[in-house]
Amino acid sequence: MELSKRVFCGRTDGPRLLITGGVHGDEFEPMAAIRRLIDQFDSDEKSMQTLRGTVTLVPVVNEAAFLRGHRCADDGLDLARACPGRAEGSITERTARALSDLIESVDYYIDLHTGGTELSVLPLAGYVMHSDATVLDAQRRMAKAFNLPTIWGTAGNLDGRSLSVARDANVPAIYTEYLGSATCHEEGVVAYVDGCLNVLSMLGMLNREPAENHVERIVEDPRPNSGHMQVCHPSPVTGYFEPVVKLGDAVRAGDSLGTVFDLTGSGRQTILAQHSGIVLTLRTFPRVHEGESVGVVLETPT
Repeated sequence: MELSKRVFCGRTDGPRLLITGGVHGDEFEPMAAIRRLIDQFDSDEKSMQTLRGTVTLVPVVNEAAFLRGHRCADDGLDLARACPGRAEGSITERTARALSDLIESVDYYIDLHTGGTELSVLPLAGYVMHSDATVLDAQRRMAKAFNLPTIWGTAGNLDGRSLSVARDANVPAIYTEYLGSATCHEEGVVAYVDGCLNVLSMLGMLNREPAENHVERIVEDPRPNSGHMQVCHPSPVTGYFEPVVKLGDAVRAGDSLGTVFDLTGSGRQTILAQHSGIVLTLRTFPRVHEGESVGVVLETPT
């Protein structure tokens, strides 16, 4: 299986960079941003004249999920948990294998995400706390160059992901998040295009003026399973979630994030912040299943 991609080769040698979107089929800013990058390289002769190395762009990795309009394809597997995949497996496993092959063939990797249909995420660039100091340093520099307000370094022990493939191949890699809620925010598309071009510049692949710094906070949390957003603040029941906080709000441990009402409308469960920090992720799709996250609170330095 091969992923639909565009490859742009510079006139001189340089790094090989892979940029992907649509690992989940309901995350739209990445798809639009990569499409604009393709248009720029197709139409901007100056960019191609100055490009050094090779850029591989994949707007929609998980085409089967995108065509369903869902996070996952019809086999029900999450591509971000299925890597490195199997060449003879289900559609998601085959896609994971093809994605893993691409990641293992490059020198640097950027994986663009959003909160999808059900969540919204404060704009961030993240990476795993790699055991190799050289790889970790490169990831830190890539995340800073991407220039989103939050930088989040998290545990390197989570498997099944695109970044775990990069981790095992010693390929410096970052992922990004920008809002979500089943929409495509123009500011997110612009930020993603700029961020990718900033990283190209930082890697010496493209000439670009340095951008004004937009980084507001850098948080590194090497504790096991940090960064696993789907397990944070799980709902104790299936029902309707009403938040009382907004993205970016500061909360203290024990503050209410919102209430889940059961299907009868008579029972209610208040979800309390497990620690102090800022609201990094928030469920915006009211229906929540038991065990699903209603939000993530990023612990910030005091």
